[in-house]
Amino acid sequence: MASVLIWGNTRDLLAGSLPPGVSSREVATLADLQAHLDDKGGALVLADPAHLESERAALEAWLRAGGNLQALFVAVAEASEADDVLHRYPFLDDLLFRPVTSARIRLRLDRGLDSIHNRRVIAQLDGALSRKSEELHELNKIGVALSAERDINKLLELILAKSREITAADAGSLYLVERGKEENGNTDDQLRFKLAQNDSLTDIAFEERTMPLNEASIAGYVALTGQPLNVADAYHLPTGSTFQISRAFDQRSGYRTKSVLVVPMKDHQDKVVGVVQLINKKRDTKTVLRPVSLVDEAVIPFTSVDEELVTSLASQAAVAFENALLIQDIRRLFESFVKASVTAIESRDPTTSGHSNRVATLTVGIAEKVDSLDAGLFKDIRFTRDQIQEIRYASLLHDFGKVGVREKVLIKGKKLYVGEMLLIRQRIAYVKRTLEAEYLRSKLDQVMAGRSSPELLAQMDRDYEVRRGEIEHVYRMIGQANEPTILEEESVNALMDLPNRTFSDIEGNRQPFLTHNEVGALSIRRGSLSEKERREIESHVTHTFRFLSQIPWTGEFARVPEIAYAHHEKLDGTGYPRKLTAAEIPIQSKMMTISDIFDALVAWDRPYKKSVPVEKALNILGEEAAQGKLDLGLLQLFIEAKIYEKTLPRAGTEAQVAR
Repeated sequence: MASVLIWGNTRDLLAGSLPPGVSSREVATLADLQAHLDDKGGALVLADPAHLESERAALEAWLRAGGNLQALFVAVAEASEADDVLHRYPFLDDLLFRPVTSARIRLRLDRGLDSIHNRRVIAQLDGALSRKSEELHELNKIGVALSAERDINKLLELILAKSREITAADAGSLYLVERGKEENGNTDDQLRFKLAQNDSLTDIAFEERTMPLNEASIAGYVALTGQPLNVADAYHLPTGSTFQISRAFDQRSGYRTKSVLVVPMKDHQDKVVGVVQLINKKRDTKTVLRPVSLVDEAVIPFTSVDEELVTSLASQAAVAFENALLIQDIRRLFESFVKASVTAIESRDPTTSGHSNRVATLTVGIAEKVDSLDAGLFKDIRFTRDQIQEIRYASLLHDFGKVGVREKVLIKGKKLYVGEMLLIRQRIAYVKRTLEAEYLRSKLDQVMAGRSSPELLAQMDRDYEVRRGEIEHVYRMIGQANEPTILEEESVNALMDLPNRTFSDIEGNRQPFLTHNEVGALSIRRGSLSEKERREIESHVTHTFRFLSQIPWTGEFARVPEIAYAHHEKLDGTGYPRKLTAAEIPIQSKMMTISDIFDALVAWDRPYKKSVPVEKALNILGEEAAQGKLDLGLLQLFIEAKIYEKTLPRAGTEAQVAR
């Protein structure tokens, strides 16, 4: 029955009786009016402007909140007041002149009910559109989150959690399809029960396991058919179902599995890569299904909208999962490439074996310590997981440019190359043999001439021993000068005289004991490298940069070449190859410099240097920092956090420090 609510005095507003079949009620307040509205049919409200004015603000708020879907407001006023009333109350649906006749009420009532119906239809459509928009927005947000997650296990957790969230599922599980080796069959295919979540049983122990991929289980059925399955009650499956739902878990845990939605995860090639199984859709997501008797009241079947949403999400999830696997495979491939590169570096110089890995361990250790600080110089510096990996790659490959350095220079342990020292040894041996031959010939000549008195022969013996001793002294001096130690001024002067000392070669020509090039090499004041050789060694940094710059690094690792390029720079500009100063050197490179020097000092003996005790190595680093060459703050962290111990032999750490 159509109804009219009269907000005011009926006799003041109406002329005569109401149309047949129309009921009326007089109300005095907005609250009274709301109490008598019919939610289904709606009502025509004839209002006196005086009543509208008394509750104007509340009336406007109620209409905006949906009151216009229940009532059509028509003011009743004098013709002279009409314009003013419409201006003062713009929320009115219409205005009728006082008094209102039965015919006018009938006409306005019929049109009003149609208007309310149309408003309700529009509101429903708007609501549906809004919900669909929210669902799409949520799916987009989930899709972005899935695409951003590259950790496989975290990604699977996210897939299941989001599927449960958008469907209000109390529990769920996720299965992965593992294909067998047979190309034309599926006898080796299996399902891996990868993950389980349950809001009502949070302490349930989960064990990952595999199961045959067949239609005996509901997950296997969905994986094989590729079609979603929605079951209202797991204990009452549709007639003729080939699958069963095991009650073993329910019996063991006291849980009750009721509504179930199982959806396949299909990749871009429409191949099923996994299955999402959702359990027990709840009326209220906050409900905990304990005791089990709550299930019948709190759990409802999954809807077609749930199925549509999860199917869409599962498709996104499958692609994200495949992408994550692809990224994982690419990273494994790249890790193998880096490992092979490090092997190539160290094969050039076996004595430095393990150096690149140790530098990486130490540098990452410093970076992780810096990242953990909440106070001090480095409190604002943070490194993401990718940036830590970037530091690791740069550290592992920091010496790759050594493949571009001549091997004999790279492993040169003494001032002369092995071949050069062998030539000098043979030359000295020839001089000694020549001296001996000359001595014996002179002695024979004296005997043959009859002048070989015992005193003369003895003097000849003494002279020979003196000259032989001088030659052996020269050889010893050469051997000592060949060591990569600091050369004293006296030794330099003695070496400089050797080109003036000569001997006769096999053709009778005079030759110097040492050539000017040999003297130049032996006169190196410190270490084993000439200035030219040192520049060649230092060029490995530039070779490293050029090599690493050829690799198409992804965005998160784009700074690897730059970081490695600066690992021999010093804060005061005395480093190489670009003489950078503190502000120009990346902090990652400053960390690597400390790690590189420390490992080079404490590493086992090499042909060109002796191993340095840990304590002495730390003191050397301290001196470098005091001179403004190394970052003092980073060095203090390196020492105070004992990061240096990460690469020391465990059993010998204390002994090394104490040495």
